[in-house]
Amino acid sequence: MNDCLFFGSNNYPKLFKNEPEIITKPIQIKFENENENENENENEKQIKQISSSLFATIFLFKNGKAIEYLNQRNSKQNPEKIQIEENIQKVTVGVRNEAILTKKEIIIQDIVSSESSIYLLTSNQNVYGIGSNDYCQLGFDSKTLPKTEKPILMMKNVSKIFSGNDSGHAFLLNSNQELFGCGDNSSSQLGLGESRKKK
Repeated sequence: MNDCLFFGSNNYPKLFKNEPEIITKPIQIKFENENENENENENEKQIKQISSSLFATIFLFKNGKAIEYLNQRNSKQNPEKIQIEENIQKVTVGVRNEAILTKKEIIIQDIVSSESSIYLLTSNQNVYGIGSNDYCQLGFDSKTLPKTEKPILMMKNVSKIFSGNDSGHAFLLNSNQELFGCGDNSSSQLGLGESRKKK
């Protein structure tokens, strides 16, 4: 298995029990109680992706399995550890949500999470949004659609989707390399002068 080095905030989840809240020098993360198979290809034990937020951290391995560490507010406790044995392709962790994409869902090509919304990109280049729309981050007026519990079509002909896990906005790149943004613009993060304006 490859080495995974960690540094920075060690608060929630607290990945290292006896380390301070701020780790200034990289230290190695060790995964305990792993079911190692001697016949398993060494490459399949490599880390494929890491997604983290204030409340959880997920390590996804190339063999399709994952380990999730959940928030423990008591600094004397180790974080709650969950083994995820599904055939996982990608994970994304937001501030208040997370999503796990399995290889069974072949219609979905990518998933991205923002602070309280999730975006799904399908194989036919459609983008669907689910969750909060309080900043119009799903591309609709927040008064008529404050949130949705079911995926709603945002845009067609999209090749890539982008969003930060603590943001209230999203960027959509179409097949013509044109970039579209929607959601929170209070700090002009969409490149517009007016606040909270969607494009």
